[in-house]
Amino acid sequence: MQLQLYDIKPKLAPYVKSICTMECDEDADTSHVRVLPDACVEIFLNYTNPPVAVIDGQLYTRSIVTFRMNRYADVRMRKGSGCVALCFYPGMAQHFFKVPMSELANTTTPLSDLWKLNSDMLEEQLALCSSALEKVNILQNYLITQLTGSKTDAVFVYCMKHIEHAKGNLSAGDISGLSGLSQRQLSRKFGHNLGLPPKEYLRVTRFIYSLRQLKYYPNHSLTELAHRSGYYDQAHFIRDYKEFTGCTPGVLVRSDHILY
Repeated sequence: MQLQLYDIKPKLAPYVKSICTMECDEDADTSHVRVLPDACVEIFLNYTNPPVAVIDGQLYTRSIVTFRMNRYADVRMRKGSGCVALCFYPGMAQHFFKVPMSELANTTTPLSDLWKLNSDMLEEQLALCSSALEKVNILQNYLITQLTGSKTDAVFVYCMKHIEHAKGNLSAGDISGLSGLSQRQLSRKFGHNLGLPPKEYLRVTRFIYSLRQLKYYPNHSLTELAHRSGYYDQAHFIRDYKEFTGCTPGVLVRSDHILY
């Protein structure tokens, strides 16, 4: 698997976390890997004839969008496949798909279901490109056109920044107080923009922070890492890991097929 990262255009910088090309030029499909939940939405815009990937046992032959909110996915890239992969920051994909994110959470959806004929047009344009950079620019330029008339939800962005700063160690009540909205109003706002209620997004954010601790401090005890990440006890820590990764933290650090 060859992966090449590219610069994000300034107009997309508040929305796009990363963009790259991915090409599986081996003689066989890649080994399956487990990709963990991160509340992000990713586009995989296909520019080759072979199917793109097998995700959770289902074959996808064209461009797809993954809305991996709070469930892991088992992925295997198909041999000969190539795509532009773009990842949005949590809560930012809604600007480009114009449907409530709660309707798409934890799905893998054909891009043609969301962008209709524009998906076919983009695939055709990418197939004719002579360079990877040209492919990347076509997708970015298209996304910029979709921003016309799009308005940022200032209250939602304010809440997301506080959650990120606190590494998920807040309550839904805290977020409600910060926003001046009732918890029901806040839940609707998060469902529309993100696809998860505030309480669940707080859990995912804390889990993601704990993954970083696990990665950068492998010699520290799990109890220490759990407390540093804001978990009340190790049992709570292990329960979240079993739900979000399918295994315990100890098994995770010994696994070579789980990406984190």
